[in-house]
Amino acid sequence: MLVDNGVEGDSRVQKTAASAAEAGWEVVLLGRSATGKAQTWQLGGAEVRLLPMTTSLARAPHEFRRHWVRGPLAYPPTGIAARREQEVRARRADLEARLGALSQARGEGRSSAGLTLSRQLLRGELLATKVSRRWVSLRRRQLSRAQEARKGLATPVDKLYTRFWQTVAGDRAWRRLDPALWDFELAYGPVVDKLRPDLIHANDFRMLGVGARAKLRAAARGRRVALVWDAHEFLPGIRRWNDSPRWLPANTAHEREYAPYADAVLTVSDGLADLLRERHHLPEQPTVVLNTPSSADAAGGDGAPDIRQRCGIGPDVPLLVYSGAAAEQRGLGIMVEALAELPDAHVALVVPRPAAPYVKGLVVRAGELGVAGRVHVLSYVPHHQVVPFLSGASVGVIPIHHWPNHEIALITKFFEYSHARLPLVVSDVRTMAETVRSTGQGEVFRAEDVGDFVRVVRSVLGDPGRYREAYGRPGLLESWTWEAQARVLDGVYSRLLPDHPPAPTAGCAPDSPQPVPA
Repeated sequence: MLVDNGVEGDSRVQKTAASAAEAGWEVVLLGRSATGKAQTWQLGGAEVRLLPMTTSLARAPHEFRRHWVRGPLAYPPTGIAARREQEVRARRADLEARLGALSQARGEGRSSAGLTLSRQLLRGELLATKVSRRWVSLRRRQLSRAQEARKGLATPVDKLYTRFWQTVAGDRAWRRLDPALWDFELAYGPVVDKLRPDLIHANDFRMLGVGARAKLRAAARGRRVALVWDAHEFLPGIRRWNDSPRWLPANTAHEREYAPYADAVLTVSDGLADLLRERHHLPEQPTVVLNTPSSADAAGGDGAPDIRQRCGIGPDVPLLVYSGAAAEQRGLGIMVEALAELPDAHVALVVPRPAAPYVKGLVVRAGELGVAGRVHVLSYVPHHQVVPFLSGASVGVIPIHHWPNHEIALITKFFEYSHARLPLVVSDVRTMAETVRSTGQGEVFRAEDVGDFVRVVRSVLGDPGRYREAYGRPGLLESWTWEAQARVLDGVYSRLLPDHPPAPTAGCAPDSPQPVPA
């Protein structure tokens, strides 16, 4: 099983690995180490290995070259500019100190022609240093301007380069447009080959290429390997991860090149399944495996922290919770803005990186509005504690903006909130809004509309029991459990490997101890 992150915080991947191992499959989950050191731990019966990965190919070649046209006098981009600037500053500081020493000597009565001559020489050196400082500053400014001009890769030459390789190489153009994808191959590929898997479960678009190439190498050696591609998102509809206009065309080309090698495709919703089949001309409809919590996690609670205790508030205080990744398109800002009109309410943001710049910006904004004391930024809890942790809130909020990927799926937090039996307040993205209106488990507001958000929050807080009653519908929550999804997953594996029955179960519970260095 392959994933391009550090595993922790990715509940879908964790549950997939643990449930596959529990079903009897021998599972090795390969992820990326954020520390540069190999790590390993057990995830239930699955073995997790985090691999160190260099990112040398992530930097474009122009970042290493001189900028002769835009900056003929610019320093080379080696870091020497910063050193030269510091050298000049240090030289000036030294000369000023020496002048001070001469002045002190003269003040002590040690007047002589030698002191006068030394003073004039030092003044000459200071003048030369001033000229040198201006020269260094000019060269550094030229370097900065040239680097800034190429930073977005949006110059006419950059656009021509992108169009040329798309025309000449087609879907193979990603090799030129985003060679950083090879960094994943070089880190994961040798490990996959050494493991000699019968089946590769590749999570999302980056790992699709790693898995497909491993499958092809195995075929060249006479071994058949089944490839499962688990598409978490619709790549053309994703918000660009960096500033490069080459990123999306490169990664979509990479996905198109390797999608045909998948023996089975999994995804997170029927809408995304339709899009994937149409886009990649798949021979069969992708299998939907929802991002749902396990029934054990939903029913559990032993050892789970109390969200209200962490916020420092009592049981009767209205608490709006958001749990998940924090980014502008997730719409968290509306929760902070609304507090000015919801004087009794508090907000809990349960996020993977509480110190991230976006999250810090929300806290600053809360301070400007005078509501900082009612905004609580909390860290993630282990995936098996998420549901009981969230259940202490009053309302589960999903304020995401209108992006293609947001329209087509019921995201993980939707099911976590549901199993926590929280009344929901969700933006009017298509699939989620339709579901909430159908089940009656919450209210829908217009995305990015603070006034409408405040209106529906007041409605939900006014009669929370009405929305909680929706979870009593027979079969609703039972169909939204990971156990039901795990049976679907096991069926896909078994269909692809009919001659390879699962190994004896290891009998380990799907807990997630902290990783230890390998």
